[in-house]
Amino acid sequence: MLLTRFLSAIAAALVCALAFADTPAPIIALRVSGVIGPATAEYIHRGLARAADAHAQLVVLSLDTPGGLDTSMRRIVQDVLASPVPLVTYVAPSGARAASAGTFILYASHVAAMAPGTNVGAASPVSIGFASARPDGDNAKTSTPDTHERKAMQDAAAYIRSLAQLRGRNADWAEKAVTEAASLSADEAKARKVTDIVASDTADLLQQLNGRHVVTVAGARVLQPQAATTIAIEPDWHFRALAIITDPSVAMILMLVGVYGLIFELGNPGLVLPGVAGAVSLLLGLYALHLLPVNYAGLALMALGLGFIVAEVFVPAYGSLGVGGVIAFVIGATMLVDTDVAGFTVPWTLIAVLAAVTVAFVFTVAQMAVRARRRPIVSGVASLVGADGEMLDDATDTGWASIRGETWQVKTAAHVTRGDKVRVVAIDGVSPRVAPIGNA
Repeated sequence: MLLTRFLSAIAAALVCALAFADTPAPIIALRVSGVIGPATAEYIHRGLARAADAHAQLVVLSLDTPGGLDTSMRRIVQDVLASPVPLVTYVAPSGARAASAGTFILYASHVAAMAPGTNVGAASPVSIGFASARPDGDNAKTSTPDTHERKAMQDAAAYIRSLAQLRGRNADWAEKAVTEAASLSADEAKARKVTDIVASDTADLLQQLNGRHVVTVAGARVLQPQAATTIAIEPDWHFRALAIITDPSVAMILMLVGVYGLIFELGNPGLVLPGVAGAVSLLLGLYALHLLPVNYAGLALMALGLGFIVAEVFVPAYGSLGVGGVIAFVIGATMLVDTDVAGFTVPWTLIAVLAAVTVAFVFTVAQMAVRARRRPIVSGVASLVGADGEMLDDATDTGWASIRGETWQVKTAAHVTRGDKVRVVAIDGVSPRVAPIGNA
């Protein structure tokens, strides 16, 4: 009886193991829509890591992007090249595009797919710009790009050519996409071996992927995605928070809030809340700038400007330090982010608003300093100048007098007697100097 149960348990375990072995590995689905930045790179990095941990057979990235930051794009490409799980980049839905940085990601993918009505290309590095057209009658002349622009253009062209050669795709057209901003539709891209598949939807894509051989860093694989379970990974709170703080406008606001919070805390020790909020905001702002392509000259000018503004609070200079700080801050803000990618530039309106707020802050601080300097002294020995008193003894050089109900040792240049009315005319060290009221 026991032997029968034991054999039955072993048989059940074998059946479960065989059933599990026959179950195809899952598919991880990612979706990117919009400008590619640090948050997008982190999202794809986590998605690929999760796919590797889950032993997924495939990652499908639905892509629709006008481009993005070069640093974020290169990080994504490096993650794709190092991924043991094949990545299929699918430009979808109809009307989507894989422009600029999206073209590099598509070329780096193990399988490149597009939906009908989509396009790929225009991969020129916009941060360096093109030769700008200048009208000259009916003809247009273009300015010659400088050495820096040529170097950046050639670097991008060599990079995408290397990706094309790695994946066996059209390297000549890839170079034109960078140097000439060339673009192709989905059907043209497949015909010219830029992409591998044109699929109407995800189901059609998986059907065409079935039986396809791909090679990753972990070796060759045969895809069997049709019967696999799809696990969609949606952007979580980490992605949303990172997307918010890596907006250059938000990063600048966080830095200013941080500086003002610390100023209020130092000016009013013990409030705690301004100091805590300021420290957190400043650290978040600096972390965001660390992830962005920052021009360090602009950052240094902003730091110098903020330093002048802080100095204006503690060393009142009647606005001179504050105005200089505002000017340095505005110039630095215009230079801060070293890219022309839409969505990662600091708008002039925000710079103007922040400058206006800072000017108002500096003006208020300077006005308070002037009022404080003009206000009469109300405490300490210096406040006794001009006060009347009465001598408590005879004195020719030093004596005692009652001033404002307090007994002071006073100095006098004239002979005074007890009961004489005197007035404080100066402060000699720590002692009031008095003179008879008639001689004051």
